[in-house]
Amino acid sequence: MTDDELIWRVAGGSGDGIDSTSQNFAKALMRSGLDVFTHRHYPSRIRGGHTYVEIRARDGNVTSRGDGYNFLLALGDSFARNPSENAVYGDEEVKPLSENLDDLREGGVIVYDEGLLDVGDVPNFEERAEENNWHVYPLDLRSLAKEHGREVMRNTAGVGATAALIDMDLEHIEDLMSDAMGGEILEQNLEVLHDAYEQVNEMEQSHDLTVPEGEHDEEQVLVSGSHGIAYAAIDAGCRFISGYPMTPWTDVFTIMTNLLPDMGGISEQVEDEIAAAALAVGASHSGVKSMSGSSGGGFALMSEPLGLAEMTETPLVLLEAMRAGPSTGMPTKPEQADLEHILYTSQGDSHRVAFGPSDPKECYEQTRTAFEIAYEYQIPAIVVYDQKLSGEYRNVDASFFDRDPKPDLGSTLTEAELEDAPHDDTGKFERFRTDGVEDGVSPRSIPGQSGGRFLASGNEHWPTGHIAEDPDNRVAQVERRLQKLDAIRDDLDDRDQQVVYGDEDADFGLIVWGSQQGTVEEAVARMNDDGNDVKALGVSDLSPFPVEEVREFIESVDEAIVVEMSSTKQFRGLIQKELGNVDGKLSSLLKYNGNPFEPAEIVEAVELEQDGGGEPTAQTTLEPAAGD
Repeated sequence: MTDDELIWRVAGGSGDGIDSTSQNFAKALMRSGLDVFTHRHYPSRIRGGHTYVEIRARDGNVTSRGDGYNFLLALGDSFARNPSENAVYGDEEVKPLSENLDDLREGGVIVYDEGLLDVGDVPNFEERAEENNWHVYPLDLRSLAKEHGREVMRNTAGVGATAALIDMDLEHIEDLMSDAMGGEILEQNLEVLHDAYEQVNEMEQSHDLTVPEGEHDEEQVLVSGSHGIAYAAIDAGCRFISGYPMTPWTDVFTIMTNLLPDMGGISEQVEDEIAAAALAVGASHSGVKSMSGSSGGGFALMSEPLGLAEMTETPLVLLEAMRAGPSTGMPTKPEQADLEHILYTSQGDSHRVAFGPSDPKECYEQTRTAFEIAYEYQIPAIVVYDQKLSGEYRNVDASFFDRDPKPDLGSTLTEAELEDAPHDDTGKFERFRTDGVEDGVSPRSIPGQSGGRFLASGNEHWPTGHIAEDPDNRVAQVERRLQKLDAIRDDLDDRDQQVVYGDEDADFGLIVWGSQQGTVEEAVARMNDDGNDVKALGVSDLSPFPVEEVREFIESVDEAIVVEMSSTKQFRGLIQKELGNVDGKLSSLLKYNGNPFEPAEIVEAVELEQDGGGEPTAQTTLEPAAGD
């Protein structure tokens, strides 16, 4: 086995500390000079149920999870409901071992806690281990932990065993433990760590997997897409967030809730998502940069406040963290099937801006852009992402977040400017003027300003905000609001948020949006290295759509596959709606089993298409171009 990368999977039960253990180990690998990328798989349960986290680490940029993995640490499920293979959910106690074998690479390493797991309960384990040349190391991690402290410390023992088996120094692990705890708890954990490390080093080892070596040019931080969104909102001047907890949007809500009080901001947890969005509209109307968000069904409840923000032209940023649906669906699994939902929810000819970032950096950049566009053009902006991007961690240069804040409220008038602004005969400010405005934006006042009084109504209205059903006024107001979209598209074109990578002269293309972009990027790099000329376009601007950029890309290739986690080809449908006839060039690669794409699945689909079609071996679907 090559040692150019480590893909370490730690498996156990929800509530067993799998997530925190993996985060600390990822940080240790990062501090040792490696680039890291994590992937979380967990059930929609508070405690119990098979969960794992995967860490991919190597010297050099990592944009995706890998194809399979090469090291399994199976800890068992402390909260398994029914340790019987005939139970509804199977034998949960042994799942951290039994359900993780299919993806383990040939020559991989297995460490399992024999204090809780028995390989005799795993069908054909010995035969499979021999057939795949797996290197198996049973350790009684539970007893080792209890010898020095408490049973829960078996996670620490597992990390110590891992470090010994991959020849990894303990320095960074010890530093992280010292940062997180102290006193007797720290001493006990260090004893467990060192005891496991020493015991494994005394064992006979048959594998050749070692931790890669690397070095960073500058300080790194480990962040998720949720961190990127939250940090951007803070730097953009957001000082109010309202919401109701719902996976996976809760991650951003929690980060913002922790940060805002120190900055004079407010986080409000309310009774439901209707109230959450309505509060954010009200706070923004009052002159505070505001944000709200939810996931799936929760965002559906925000449809009416979203329409209110659109009609009253109140700036607002909303987040939609997608998960597999419909209804409750699979709350902890990723999917990209809310695309049409966020583009078209709300009644009438509604207008909003929508961005679909692909990684933590784009989450930061495009959330800041969302605030700038929302407050300059007085329009709701939506940032749509998914469970994968919400919770996967990767390292980023710390300096990336060293940005100047931008707290201004955009197209807002001062009291001095209001003195010269048009008012009606009763003294009301003509907030919604249809003449003499630039790019469809009629500057607003903030409640309490002298001379800034107007009405904000969800009904169509005269320039002062009074309800109006006059046909001429209706046409003028609608057309003014529509002007914003052209101006916004021009603004976004200057920001150049779409990304093209691969061989620029390639005649075969891939088009992707959101969290799958990094996986496509790696697949393209692999194919280019193998002499297969392919290129890809990553689209982030979902509304208004970058028609010319996408058209130029499609016209530059003979054929293109649209990659998305959806069964209904929503992104491909959006492209065809915006561009019209694309000469039957677009086929689709779809995945909707609750797991994100792996690079090999993209490569396989391209090769099948280039060879004239066929059925993928993976749980993906290859849909032909229209007319084929």
